[in-house]
Amino acid sequence: MIPYLQAENLTKRYGGLLLFEGISFSINKDQKVALIARNGAGKSSLFDLLAGKDAPDGGRITWTNDVRLGYLEQSPRLDPAHTIWEEIFTADSEKLRVVREYELALLHHDQGEIARLTEEMEHLGAWDAETEVKQILTRLKITDLEARVGELSGGQKKRLGLAKVLISHPDFLLLDEPTNHLDLEMIEWLETYLERSSTTLLMVTHDRYFLDRVCDEILELENNEIFRYAGNYSYFLEKREERMEARQAGINRARNLLRTEIEWMRRMPQARSHKAKYRINAFTGLQEKARARYDDKTADLSIRSTRLGKKIMEINNLSKGYGDLRLIEDFSYTFSRFEKVGIVGDNGTGKTTFLHLITGMTDPDAGTISVGSTIRFGHYRQSGIEFNPRDKVLDAVTRISEVIGFEDGTQATAQQMLTRFLFPPAVQHDYVEKLSGGEQRRLYLCTVLMQKPNFLLLDEPTNDLDILTLNVLEEYLREFEGCLIIVSHDRFFMDKIIDHLFVFEGNGKVTDFPGNYTQYRNAMEEAAAGTSVSGGKATGEPPHRPARKEENPKLTFREKREMESLETEIAALESRKRDLEALLNGGTLGHEALYETSLEIGRISGELDEKELRWLELSEKQG
Repeated sequence: MIPYLQAENLTKRYGGLLLFEGISFSINKDQKVALIARNGAGKSSLFDLLAGKDAPDGGRITWTNDVRLGYLEQSPRLDPAHTIWEEIFTADSEKLRVVREYELALLHHDQGEIARLTEEMEHLGAWDAETEVKQILTRLKITDLEARVGELSGGQKKRLGLAKVLISHPDFLLLDEPTNHLDLEMIEWLETYLERSSTTLLMVTHDRYFLDRVCDEILELENNEIFRYAGNYSYFLEKREERMEARQAGINRARNLLRTEIEWMRRMPQARSHKAKYRINAFTGLQEKARARYDDKTADLSIRSTRLGKKIMEINNLSKGYGDLRLIEDFSYTFSRFEKVGIVGDNGTGKTTFLHLITGMTDPDAGTISVGSTIRFGHYRQSGIEFNPRDKVLDAVTRISEVIGFEDGTQATAQQMLTRFLFPPAVQHDYVEKLSGGEQRRLYLCTVLMQKPNFLLLDEPTNDLDILTLNVLEEYLREFEGCLIIVSHDRFFMDKIIDHLFVFEGNGKVTDFPGNYTQYRNAMEEAAAGTSVSGGKATGEPPHRPARKEENPKLTFREKREMESLETEIAALESRKRDLEALLNGGTLGHEALYETSLEIGRISGELDEKELRWLELSEKQG
């Protein structure tokens, strides 16, 4: 296999903090690898080193000649003065240069340039690139291409950064939390895109379904060491547990042997033989191994919640909108004790607004929300923790309380509380702004839970948290003795916790689905295929993809009908696409019509891809 990337003995420090030391690994062509580590372990810093944004304090990074790298940072660095269209085409690609010039010629109705660039597009084979650009933008719901980058929200910038790096078609992709700020539809599209892509990939993600489907290998950065697992996330969990047990067993054996060696050292202090000197030298190494402590700490979230009364919350005929945009229309629901509800829907359909209505941060246009007298909300907002640049970590906690009670009846000081959330004393007295994004999220979670809420409202709680902390948070929420509403794009997280879903469908419509996210998706697929829909009881377990059966490969009656229908639909879509392309190249459309037609071609191309893939699957099965 061709090694695209080799990292040898890398060391990186920030001030007095050692992130990692002497780590080595390699990534070969066509591999798709996930990097897992705790928050603050240096994942994003390592990516900056690999991308040449920063230099290591020691070691060497070697890339194979001519490998084109695409890097998506957690917070992409974009030019605020650019329009979206201009920013997309800053990538160094001959095809993209021609596509951009061609689109500009269309925009200005420059027939001479259109003719010249049409020939150049043919020569470079850039027509597919143009179609893919529009398809990617459509899938990531980037529509206003004339908007200035500086006017975009953080989520819009992340989606633009993702679109830009995908459109550049690099040989090697570095993706740092690519699913942040994507809705579920976008995530599922990105999964399929990366799964089919031949691009080599190294990524950091907290989305375990996404990781499982896209990556075939995992690197774990832990205690200044790199561990490699040639398998998916389930395989990683199993082998990691075996590794931890083996290491602890080695430490225990070293401690037992050390007792024997100590006695020998006491009896023979003046030994002079070569064998004795060798044994004395080995004694020092044995001491270090025996004194080792395997650091597998996880955050302790077992904070006592406030008792729930009989009345929880009643929502009656709730409506909210902004101008012509209707987010919630005439919604009613009565919450019961210990309910765990998930909220799903496209971006901009009102999910966060719904939480703001519940907490009183936003007033409804109509309707009422009546909250029980014992309810104490804990609201974890998507925007994250708010702090003064001069705030220290300890300040963020003591501002809420000096002493916190736990489920077992014990109490802890603010310092002890932070230690339970994996903030050691040295970090507690440092500034909040020095924490990594994931550490700030963990601190924010600490400040929310220590207020002892009995009704949690969590808006994208999994963003930037490491996978090990997520596992602990899941267990805590499953046992949480209160009510819970979660807005999240993390399907694994939702499937393990929630009992039912509020589905925000757009135009103010909110429906209650009796099951978890995977059951909801299955029901929607069944409905689309014309079969019965049933929610069923949520299992709280992640789905297992069934193995493909070899027996009875022929098509069922329904599949034959589906295949016939697909052939008709594909022909109609291809005809419609040809008509639109002819209209687009005719030079008669105005600016707005050009834009709308381009979007429609991108949407049709995406739909064609899906239908043609399904037709091929059925065709292969038919034999």
